[in-house]
Amino acid sequence: MEHDAFIGKVPQRARLASRGAAERATRATLETLALRLESGLADNIAAQLPPEIGRHLLTLEPYVKLSVDEFFGEVCLREGTDFPDAIYHARAVVETLDEAVAGGVDKMRGQLPPDFAPLFSGSQGEMHA
Repeated sequence: MEHDAFIGKVPQRARLASRGAAERATRATLETLALRLESGLADNIAAQLPPEIGRHLLTLEPYVKLSVDEFFGEVCLREGTDFPDAIYHARAVVETLDEAVAGGVDKMRGQLPPDFAPLFSGSQGEMHA
């Protein structure tokens, strides 16, 4: 999936007003995921994305064991939005990621603890809000 297609889907799914807001939500979500995923998986997913998007998964920061609430809190801070919107936006980004990367979201689910299920409620057609 090309950069414009990926970013074009995020505002539709997240009900964002602009592409700039979609870029911020995507960056915040992927940078936070990069902290929580093992580097091999993050690198693999990044390699399947356009470079402008995939780079947000590449980090030199150490792995951090975040709870799902801490994860959404970090997305909230990085995006500069409130907590409920950060959850909704992160789900929209992950749903778009699921469409863009073969098997990447399933591998992320397998690597993250069960309490991360709310992050994936938007992938594979499960988003209802």
